[in-house]
This record gives sequence, C-alpha cells and structure tokens, in this order.
Amino acid sequence: MILRVLLVDDDETFRRTVGGALGKRGFEVTLAAGGEQAVSQAREREFDVALVDLKMPGMDGLELLGRLRREQPELEVVVLTGHGTIPSAIEAIKAGAHHYLTKPCELAEIEASLQRAGDHRLLASENRSLSEAQARGSSYQGIVGASASVRDLEDMIRRVKDSASPVLVEGESGTGKELVARALHFDSVRARHPFVVINCAGLKEQLLESELFGYAEGAFTGATKPKPGLLDVADRGTLFIDEIADMALPVQAGLLRVIETKEFRPVGATRERRVDVRIIAAANRNLESEVEAGRFRADLLFRLNVLRIRVPALRERLEDLPLLVEHFLGHSSTALSKGIRSVPAEALAGLAVYDWPGNIRELFNMLERAVLLSPQGEIDPALLAPPARKGPAGESLEDAERRHVATLLEKEEGNVTRVAKVLGIDRRTLQRKMARWGLKGG
Repeated sequence: MILRVLLVDDDETFRRTVGGALGKRGFEVTLAAGGEQAVSQAREREFDVALVDLKMPGMDGLELLGRLRREQPELEVVVLTGHGTIPSAIEAIKAGAHHYLTKPCELAEIEASLQRAGDHRLLASENRSLSEAQARGSSYQGIVGASASVRDLEDMIRRVKDSASPVLVEGESGTGKELVARALHFDSVRARHPFVVINCAGLKEQLLESELFGYAEGAFTGATKPKPGLLDVADRGTLFIDEIADMALPVQAGLLRVIETKEFRPVGATRERRVDVRIIAAANRNLESEVEAGRFRADLLFRLNVLRIRVPALRERLEDLPLLVEHFLGHSSTALSKGIRSVPAEALAGLAVYDWPGNIRELFNMLERAVLLSPQGEIDPALLAPPARKGPAGESLEDAERRHVATLLEKEEGNVTRVAKVLGIDRRTLQRKMARWGLKGG
C-alpha cells in the first residue's frame, strides 16, 4: 500500500529535502508550509499519515493536530519536535498523535515512523469498523457477535477490566486482539488516560528498548537529546504491547521489572523512573512453546499469565458471519454509494464452509474487494469465493458445503431453523439444498 503523507513544516529546505527523499522511497507526499495550508489540503483529499512540525508561526503543531483530526478522524499524526518542545510532544501524544521524533532525525527513522503509523491506521480502521457496530447481536465496546464464544469473551473482559494486573491476549492474526485491549482500557477506570500501542514485530532490540523506556542524552551515538519512552507516555493509562513473542530477551527483562516494581531506567540514565501503567500484551504464537525454545522468558510468562484472554478464531464463531457481513456493508462508504446492502444467501452460505485463516481481517478484505469490483446495486457472488477450502484433496465446493451442513445438522440434532440461523440463510433456501443433497432434518 502506498502511504499518502502530508508533510507540514515551515522550514522550506527541510520540507523539500525530506519530501523529495520520501517520494523516492515510494511515499505519496504532499507539502504544506503551515497550518492553514495543511487544513485546506486535508479538506480536499484524504491522507494516511501527517508529519507535522510542532513549532511553527501562526497555527502551531498542537493546534494543527486537533484541526486535522477533526477533518480526518482516522488520520495518524507523527510530530516533529526540538529539544525544548519535548513536553509539547508528550501533550501531542496524549491528544492523539501516533508518535514523535526529535530534530535532527535520520531519514530512515522518519520512514520507519511513517510506516508504523500507516500500519496502525489500517489496523485501527478495521477496529473502528467493528466498534461502530449497530448489529442485531452484541456490540459491547465494538465487539460484533452473538455467539456463545463472543458472549464468554465479553464476560471475561467485564470481569477483569478494572484490575491493575497485566493481561495476556492470545489469538490468531486478524481475530481482533487490539479491539479486546481497547475494550479493557476504554471500559475501565483508566479510560480517561492514554491508551498507547507498540508492535514488537520487526523492531530491532535497540530501537524497541528506546521506544519503550526512552533514553538519556548521550546514551548512544546520535542521542543528542533525551527522549521519553512510551511507558512515560502511558503513565496512569494502558500500554498495549502487540506481538510480544517478537520482543528481544534483554528487553523482556526490562519489561519484567516494570511489571514487578513499576520502575524502569531509560537507556543511559542513572535514575529510576516510576510509572503507573497497566500492561496488556498480545501474542499470536504459543508462548509456552516459545519458552521451551528459549525465545521467551519463563518468569515474564508467569507474570503475564495472571489474566489470560483467548480471542476465538472466526471459524469457531461462524454463526456471527451474517452480523459481521451486515456490519461491514453498513459502514463501507463504497458499499453505501453503490447501493449494496446485502450479500446473496448462496454466497453467504458458501462463506461458512471456509476456515478463514486470516479471520475477520481476511473477511473484511474479501468483502472490500467484492464491493469494489461489483456492479452498482448488487454484489457479484463469484467475487466472494474464498481461495481455499478445508477438506480432502480434490473436494469440490459443493461437496465441502454439503459436508459442513451435514455436520451442523448433526450438531443441532436436525433442527433446520437453528442450522439456517448459523449459516445466515433462510429456512427455505436450506431445505432446497438439503433436498438436493439428500440430507434429512429432525
């Protein structure tokens, strides 16, 4: 995905140099010399990330942050600050900025920050899409579904949301682990304080360590100014650590100390800092196996394992498919503009025989593609054919669907009405299929 970047800085040399370099690296960059020009551009076109200088004449970066977020609520903002305006940068983070960088900074650091902000925007957009649910079933803190597994998940969140103990959220990729973390925070006593996210995937040890703990001036080559870490930013709130299985072992040791003592030492500092932060960690790999392989500390797992929440895979809650599809179509601007309000029953039944390795994210991506390529007013069922099905080699889609319906009939003791509800189709459609396949109901 090509990131659309709005670069706002009153320094023309910096603006043109960095803008040109980012353009050569595949970013689509629009330049603005100040706040008013940036707001005007945000009204004319959509951006993924804005790179904003905090100290500018006229409208400063903090005011601009608020104006841009009002124009484009899903826009991620990375702020640029000098040594003397670091407190303002912290305020910007608390006001909704994704991250901040201190000048002077390397182009590679800017590029990495923009990419992480863009990735977070994509994930946050998916989570917001869920959180706006007006579905017939559950919509607790944006969690869409009416299945028993979703009700159990919501019950668990409600029971532990106000605890100060760390939480370990487990689940496959695309199941909505960050959505669960947000529910734990925004329905808790910490809801008025920051919710800060860091993803460990792809971050090298030194960068991850400085992101979490910050660093003192002179801590390493290039550390010309002190930088607070995300633990400082999240004080009194929640720090959500995604993909914690990818965290380097030395950084794990530092995190363990934070959980046990609420204290940490920034890189290169001589004094401890104390914070009140609730840690929520997420993993899509089995951490016990990671401990056995020597890639994860057993003592950290013990500390994280106080409260453990598992997010069910989509294949375990297929009865929620109709609600998820309905929700997506009801909140997709493209679907609304094309007049697409529903998915044909035959296509919906076909979705229920796929095992969804990418879970809700894969479902929404498939729906988005189908909506984009379908004609006005209706969705083409052929565009909703999943790429692979579970079952024996050579098994046709028809055979896979028949086998799935037969399994559901057995599970529901032949109750055709309940099976039709699980599949998201009407009873008559299901009865026609059963007659064709020679299946009997109770």
